[in-house]
Amino acid sequence: MSRILLFNKPFNVLSQFTDNEGRETLADYISQPGFYAAGRLDYDSEGLLILTDEGAVQNRLADPKFKLEKTYWVQVDGNITEDALARLRQGVTLKDGPTRPAKASRMTEPDIWPRNPPIRQRANQPTSWIELKISEGRNRQVRRMTAAVGFPTLRLVRAAIGQWTLDDLSPGESRIAEIHLPVRTAPSSQRRGRRQPPMKPRRQDR
Repeated sequence: MSRILLFNKPFNVLSQFTDNEGRETLADYISQPGFYAAGRLDYDSEGLLILTDEGAVQNRLADPKFKLEKTYWVQVDGNITEDALARLRQGVTLKDGPTRPAKASRMTEPDIWPRNPPIRQRANQPTSWIELKISEGRNRQVRRMTAAVGFPTLRLVRAAIGQWTLDDLSPGESRIAEIHLPVRTAPSSQRRGRRQPPMKPRRQDR
């Protein structure tokens, strides 16, 4: 059994512990020694970030084989259409290739903290909220996906990573949780002392 730290990253905080430009970092909020981010969340995004003090846990959480689904609450510019949602569900083509199909649905505005500073909203222009679930981690992927279907992202909150959720964490707060990693057993032929041919290294998706 291993420990992880669930952190609600505020808006405009870096997902790292140091910065040469004087911006807020994890060091302004995390006091437990030895923890580091397992993954990242953009500077201008908010919500759940997982930290760990074990390299094996970090590797497991980042391993694309496990495809941990990430849930985002996204406020977009405009009243999103069913056609745009259908395109997100099918997968959209970005500059770095097509995305996997996403789970996308309209949602009511979530009961969460106000953003500071608030979003820049045009007068007489509606906004809407969607819940988007993806199992990829490309750079600024959610923002690029909503822009590709004609509805730019105004606010982005990550609500869950796999089984872990924000629950009642306020921005800047964290809590310890537990993670159970499956035990890897040797193949039966190895247990009987047979030599196995060397395995080719697997390409890591990014």
